[in-house]
Amino acid sequence: QEIRKVVQVLEQTAREILTLLQGVHQGAGFQDIPKKCQKAREHFSAVRTQMESLKTKFPADQYYRFHEHWRFVLQRLVFLAAFVVYLESEALVTREAVAEILGIEADRERGFHLDIEDYLSGVLTLASELARLAVNSVTAGDYSRPLRISTFINELDSGFRLLNLKNDSLRKRYDGLKYDVKKIEEVVYDLSIRGLNKETTAAAGAEK
Repeated sequence: QEIRKVVQVLEQTAREILTLLQGVHQGAGFQDIPKKCQKAREHFSAVRTQMESLKTKFPADQYYRFHEHWRFVLQRLVFLAAFVVYLESEALVTREAVAEILGIEADRERGFHLDIEDYLSGVLTLASELARLAVNSVTAGDYSRPLRISTFINELDSGFRLLNLKNDSLRKRYDGLKYDVKKIEEVVYDLSIRGLNKETTAAAGAEK
């Protein structure tokens, strides 16, 4: 019961961060990305406090006994942290960095930690969000972003191909990555047909 109460508060905070970050998909949201990321990071300080509370609700050596209670919200928070880091630097967040953002451990031996499968699930959710961002970037007139997203997602896909995924739910989520790759490729192809990616490539070259 105590665990459930803290998890509900974490879910509410996660919803607030998600609502904030969804704004980047709106046309005007592209100018506001740094501000939205900064606000999201402020919300993560609440997440860290809530995580501290959660850690006190069960014996440290019984993490996996109660794991199901917070597994979903933890995956959601991993995705949100990964999305913030991507929007800030267009890089993939490491498991260690996510654990730090959430105020938990990366190593299992050190107590309440970020399970590797929860991290991977969150990263796969990021891929779907970026596929959506690629489409909305075009609508907002940002033609270079889909090309960068495409490169990032292809590298992500290559990384996942190296893994031997035994977990069924993770395996299913990974199958969805193929559709995200395809969706982004279609956006990039559409830009090249219209000759729009040549303009962005030329502009990027001129800047260098």
